[in-house]
Amino acid sequence: MKRIAIIGGGIAGLSAAFEFERLRQGGSSIEYVLYESSSRLGGVLRTDYIDGCVVEAGPDSFVSEKPWAADLARDLGLGDQLIGSNDADRKTYILTRGRLVEMPDGLMFMVPTKILPTGLSPLFSWKTKMRMAQELFHPPRAVDHDESVAQFVERHYGAEMVDRLADPLLSGVYGGEAANLSVRAVLPRFADMERKHGSLGRAMLEARKKMRSNSGKPAPPLFTSLKNGMQHLAESVRARLTPSWLRTNAPVEAIQPDSNGWSISTGIHSDHFDGVIVALPARAAANVLRMASSELSAELAGIDYSSSITVCLGYGRDVRETLPPGFGFLVPRSEGRRLLAATFVHNKFPHRAPDDRALLRCFFSGANAEDAWSLSEKQIIGIVRNELQQIVGLRAEPLFARVYQWKSAMAQYGVGHLERLERIERLRQNLPGLALAGNGYRGIGVPDCVRTGREGAKTLANA
Repeated sequence: MKRIAIIGGGIAGLSAAFEFERLRQGGSSIEYVLYESSSRLGGVLRTDYIDGCVVEAGPDSFVSEKPWAADLARDLGLGDQLIGSNDADRKTYILTRGRLVEMPDGLMFMVPTKILPTGLSPLFSWKTKMRMAQELFHPPRAVDHDESVAQFVERHYGAEMVDRLADPLLSGVYGGEAANLSVRAVLPRFADMERKHGSLGRAMLEARKKMRSNSGKPAPPLFTSLKNGMQHLAESVRARLTPSWLRTNAPVEAIQPDSNGWSISTGIHSDHFDGVIVALPARAAANVLRMASSELSAELAGIDYSSSITVCLGYGRDVRETLPPGFGFLVPRSEGRRLLAATFVHNKFPHRAPDDRALLRCFFSGANAEDAWSLSEKQIIGIVRNELQQIVGLRAEPLFARVYQWKSAMAQYGVGHLERLERIERLRQNLPGLALAGNGYRGIGVPDCVRTGREGAKTLANA
């Protein structure tokens, strides 16, 4: 019988446990124990049900392009619960000089693929529009070093594109700044486009042409979620696991290799395992691995994390009818606001709110979240309401308001991140029976957490 410890009960750790259960059903002789320091499993996947609304405290969805979360849902028998974003009504606004400006049609992240809508958009100055036209003639370029997203985007389109689009878009995903994030780790496809084509615009146009010619199917929705909320995914995994092997309120203090495997210490109690999956944020992983390898611990500790605050507000029909159509808006840092983004959930996922309700999710992240961390919930809600009034003219009293604070939850893939991962992998290989999973490595979203958990389980099961 092979015994495996899983450290961390977020979706990465739960996915690893589910994979072990699947292997057990197939005849593998495996026993696992999952350790979670808090009283609940699921990590940031948390859903509340308020006034008929499905309110997400953490991520409200995942990118459909990455299949692993949807595959897990189907393996759990939740295929009929998967819902797509309402892309027919997808519009995103950028706050520009105090007013909301719609992102032009054909803009893929920051790359224009339709000349006329971009040329007519008030989002960009004529100088930036000229840079977009000139970018089409960039020759292929092989960059032999990593650089920040801001440096990369500015080389192609200028500083205004960084301020208006690249930085706001990335702050919503990573909770960080384009000036600090690695282009190779965060936008590897764009780095590859530059190497092969030079011009991102030409590369994107060619990719779109191939997609149209190779597939007669309609494009999948940009985002996918579950009807009853993201927590339903974690709960469904837990329901499939062996209850006696799940240990909540059980923080692991240290793990270290011994002659025949690994010793897991939770303070006064220690246990022996043949392998261990550390499914924790990288800095927490660094702490528990300090005795096993000081070098590996130091590399893991070098991966930065940022905090975030989500404020969910519910309103009545009158507010729903007066808000702009579309998915919501982004706020460039140059606008001097504390709010970085807001999602009109009732438009993005109509299943999330009754027809007579408006549901908004508003975000602080990075430095903005840290600045607001010590404030009371009432003060944070007050900031959000004040800025919503200034941005969209929303003066109504919310029917409900919830504040969710996530400390150091969003991994920051800084310049040199991929080189750090190579060093981490070399050090990990010196510790047989160890696997790492979670959002600190090659993808911060739910699908990548699921992938790393299941892959780690398969690796240790076959070792």
